[in-house]
Amino acid sequence: MPPHKKTYRAVLVGTGSIGDAHVRAVEATQGRVTLIAAVDIDAQRVGDFAKKHGIPNHYTDFTAMLTKEKPDIALIATPPAQHVPMSIAAMEAGAWVLCEKPLCGSLAELDLLEAAEKRTGCYTACIFQMRFGSSTAHVRRLSDEGLLGRPLVGVCNTLWFRDAAYYAVPWRGRWETELGGPTMGLGIHAMDHFLHLLGDWKDVRSVVTTLDRAIEVEDVSMALVTFANGAVASIVNSALSPRQETYIRLDYQKATVELTHLYGYTRDNWKFTPVPPAQDDALLQAWQSFPPEVGATHGTQLNALVSDMDAKRRPLTSGDQSRQTVELLTAIYKSGFTGEIVSRGSIKPGDTFYTALHGNRAPKRTKGQRMAG
Repeated sequence: MPPHKKTYRAVLVGTGSIGDAHVRAVEATQGRVTLIAAVDIDAQRVGDFAKKHGIPNHYTDFTAMLTKEKPDIALIATPPAQHVPMSIAAMEAGAWVLCEKPLCGSLAELDLLEAAEKRTGCYTACIFQMRFGSSTAHVRRLSDEGLLGRPLVGVCNTLWFRDAAYYAVPWRGRWETELGGPTMGLGIHAMDHFLHLLGDWKDVRSVVTTLDRAIEVEDVSMALVTFANGAVASIVNSALSPRQETYIRLDYQKATVELTHLYGYTRDNWKFTPVPPAQDDALLQAWQSFPPEVGATHGTQLNALVSDMDAKRRPLTSGDQSRQTVELLTAIYKSGFTGEIVSRGSIKPGDTFYTALHGNRAPKRTKGQRMAG
């Protein structure tokens, strides 16, 4: 680490299944971030986690930890319902926040986060690591420079499988604690990645339903989305798909660009198909000129946050960028529950979907299916 670079002190809040990814992320900063404490309501778990990873301090009380440790960065990895209050408390204690998805449960909560940012001068960024891979930056550059032509048609599919055992965890499958089904909890990564590549969305019409799982929330959604640049796209989010796949497809005037993976990708996961039959050697050469591989990982995003902190600038996945994604999934829910075409910017205070993704309604269910008790 260069001697003139500041070292940031971080705390990990939540030591469940994703905790190890945050430890690896800190290690990826090569000393720019040190993990000084871990917090979890389970004393045994947090103690074991701290011992395993050599973390010097551990707590079961989040507020006490903030008071004593005064961290520079809070890594929030708790169940979703705790993300907003903990992010606000961390910012009020002087920390910047990198929070697991979903960042919040409504546009109203997002406004609370942004108000806290203005009040404290700190920022909360959502972990949308798919944006940060070097191959994504490569595709964005080709698109922004016009080498691919205009985007015309898009596909964004999160086809995953979550069985009854997955939903047996008490906080899952409930609006109050998981905040939504696969639209919010699974597909949000791919949708954010898709928006990062394709641009601002304009309006959406959708179906949101519960076909098979005995849960409060939806287990599938399908949406048709129009974009400000004129492109049209379909989005599917499923918890019911035995052959799992995350798939993004972008049809430009000059080529089709596809990305197929499950939970992460490298440049080898991309496929490029130029318009036939002519062979544009310059375009093919531009496509093949990938930069050195940088993975779409927690570590890559944490390094980006460190750079943002150095420069005292807003992180990429906060503010308007996170709003675009949260507003899209809110619109998918509203359209699915009401049958309306929902435009960006139309969900405002006074709208029931502004304060709750479900708008105080339940998703349509198949005949004879019962909700979990």
